[in-house]
Amino acid sequence: MRYHNISKDDMLNGDGLRVVLWVAGCAHCCKECHNPITWDPDGGLLFDAAAKQEIFDQLDKPYISGITFSGGDPMHSANRPDVRNFMAEIKDKYPDKTIWLYTGDLWENVKSDASMNYVDVLVDGEFEVDKKDTTLRWKGSSNQRVIDVKASLQKADGEEPVLYCVD
Repeated sequence: MRYHNISKDDMLNGDGLRVVLWVAGCAHCCKECHNPITWDPDGGLLFDAAAKQEIFDQLDKPYISGITFSGGDPMHSANRPDVRNFMAEIKDKYPDKTIWLYTGDLWENVKSDASMNYVDVLVDGEFEVDKKDTTLRWKGSSNQRVIDVKASLQKADGEEPVLYCVD
């Protein structure tokens, strides 16, 4: 896995104060994306032990609510296995911290992925510039959904996601 940045004390990409890992690789290439530099899966830096430790140092702080995976797209094929393994390690080491994940994929396409066992909140859907709305919480366009993954997976039908928040 490769990444572009680790943001600290972030209040925009999820609930509470968070650390954000901006991974490299995105196949969606949304028009007017706010982070097109992250599209290339071979761009950025190699996610190594030092980067992992930098995130752990942040998660060690009691006032940090959790981690957000963004990018790029953490669900890009170049990222899925490493992101899933890192999320498992985080949940094991920090069971009270939340994991948020932003993806251009839809819930319907990722709900069966093993990564969802570790995700608390998923923001799904491509950014659509014609649906851009700066008043929305934790998302850039009205087609995107902020999904409570645990509640959605526990639903009997599992099809319709449970929203974490309504616009």
